[in-house]
Amino acid sequence: MKNKISPTNKERVMRDDDFIVSKTDAQGRLTYCNRIFIEFAGYTEQELLGQQHNIVRHPTMPRSVFNLLWQTVKSGNEFFGYVKNMAKDGSYYWVIANVTPSYGAGAGAGAGAGAGSILGYFSVRRKPDPAKIKIIESIYQDMYAAEQRAGSHSAITEGTQVLTNIIEPTGKDYREFILSL
Repeated sequence: MKNKISPTNKERVMRDDDFIVSKTDAQGRLTYCNRIFIEFAGYTEQELLGQQHNIVRHPTMPRSVFNLLWQTVKSGNEFFGYVKNMAKDGSYYWVIANVTPSYGAGAGAGAGAGAGSILGYFSVRRKPDPAKIKIIESIYQDMYAAEQRAGSHSAITEGTQVLTNIIEPTGKDYREFILSL
């Protein structure tokens, strides 16, 4: 489905009170989508459920951002980041995303098998500040260009290096940098 979609220059902007909410299983397949997610993605709920969350990934989003996201949440930490998504009609929309792991019940001593393990991921996205998008869009363009030059084998390494070169001089880690924009 997604591979047949051509991106357009049509931007959709979230409303101030919108929250896009989704849940996935541990492999990133959608298990829940709220009505705002469905609206902005442009798919029906039936088309979304069971699909990889990256069904809404815009092709110009740096792969290295998603690599960082997965490293962060798989290690049990929450991720904050700006993401450019693509709807079924090819339009795009920006979000500020918070992604957190969802754990099995009963974590702690003596808990049963699977207790406390990551069962999936929970994500809440909201409308980003347009001024911050201008900053992040420029960074992402540089990351994406580095990934394209490097080719698939080294793309994530090269894109990550662009981001590191920007963040390191600030003395902040990724999360602090994103939240300080």
